[in-house]
This record gives sequence, structure tokens and C-alpha cells, in this order.
Amino acid sequence: MPAPHPKEFRDDVVAVARKGETPIAQLAKDFGISESCLRNWLKAADVEDGIRPGVTRADSEELKDLKRRNRALEQENEVLRRAAAYLSQANLRLGQSPK
Repeated sequence: MPAPHPKEFRDDVVAVARKGETPIAQLAKDFGISESCLRNWLKAADVEDGIRPGVTRADSEELKDLKRRNRALEQENEVLRRAAAYLSQANLRLGQSPK
């Protein structure tokens, strides 16, 4: 898979495409990218600019961070649950008197 193009390059290509002076196919050829790639960039730019509904890059990053944090909290909660169970078992054994 080729390396992604820099954001500045993508932004410049999208700006030229939005002017509508040149067909998408010709622009893609001139900039050395595929037509589908340019269409994807245009869709993503429309979402980022609020022209089209969808999940923005910032929202996507925030969701990814929240999912990561949630996973960590669930793991911490499980550790605490097991520790509480272990300690309650130890207290039961210590509290019993020998007969």
C-alpha cells in the first residue's frame, strides 16, 4: 500500500476540485491519484466541513479514545471485583473459629 499523501496536498487537490473548472477524472490524472481516491477525499472534506452528514475525523478520534478508556476501566473494574471476592473469602476463613 502506498504511503498516504500529506494533508496539505489533499486539501489543495480538494480545493481545486471544488472550483468545478476541471472534470474529476482529469484532476485525478493531473495530480497522479486515482479518481476514486479524489472522490473519497471530496466526501471526507464535505463531512469535515459540515456539508454532508457523517463522522468527522475529530469525532472518530474521540470515539476511539473513549473506547480505549472504557476498555481500561472495564479491566480495572474486573481486577477490583476479583480482589474484593478474594478478600471476602479470606475474611470468611479468618472469622471462622476452629471446632
